[in-house]
Formats: sequence, structure tokens, C-alpha cells
Amino acid sequence: MDLVLRTIYVFVLIFIVTRAVGRRELSSMEPFDLILLIVIGDLVQQGVTQSDYSLTGATTVIVTMALLTVFTAYLSFRFKRLRPVLEGEPVLLIADGELLRRNLRRQRMTVDEVRAEARQQSIGALGAVRYAVLETNGRISFITGD
Repeated sequence: MDLVLRTIYVFVLIFIVTRAVGRRELSSMEPFDLILLIVIGDLVQQGVTQSDYSLTGATTVIVTMALLTVFTAYLSFRFKRLRPVLEGEPVLLIADGELLRRNLRRQRMTVDEVRAEARQQSIGALGAVRYAVLETNGRISFITGD
């Protein structure tokens, strides 16, 4: 039972930390970020299992984590009001060709990052963008045209 409680605690902690870090940072990981995630994973494992290296302990932790993931997905599906908390909401970054700097600041994004994303989607100038939306997965969707 101790493993289950530890897993629940770590799951909630990871959920809160990933929400605080922000979706943009998580979608554009650098090599250092990847290494940091691996280190965090090891620290989480040590904190959850302590000195329990048994197959039963590992199975308990994995099954608990999977059930919590399914449970949060079910809550998001079943209760519309929880979706913004569990999944986040898309954020408008450009409206009618104008940068919404306040939203950029809230997401800790620079104009250069938006320009780089636009270039990757073959958009030469931000003035050509009618709308740009930071999606819940951290990617930016651009809508161009009239």
C-alpha cells in the first residue's frame, strides 16, 4: 500500500510541475532538457520504490501510474469543466496579424520563437498570419489568408 500512496503522490507532483513548467518548454526540448528528464525519472523511481527492487514493487508502481493516467483521461472526457485543468487550453498568440504580447509573456515565449515556428511551417512573415494558436501539446497552429 505504501508504494501505491507514493506513486499517487509522485503522479500528482509530476502533473503540477509539468503544468507549471509550461507546454511550450516541454514541446521544444534541448539535449540538456532530455538529460534532466532522465535524471528526474531516476529520482522519482528512487523516491517511489525506495529500496524495493522486487518485480511485485515495480508492477505495483507501473499499474498504479497507468491507472492514474487512465483515470485522469476519463475525468477529462467525462467532465468538460475539468478539461482546462487536466489538458490546458489553447492560447491565441496572433489575432488578425497582430501579436498578442500579453499572451506571449504569459506563456514565456519570445517573438523570435513564434517567427521560428512560422518559418518551419513555410510562413515568411508574421503579418501573413491571421491567427496563431499555441495548442495544448505545445505546438503552434498558424492560420493564414483572408
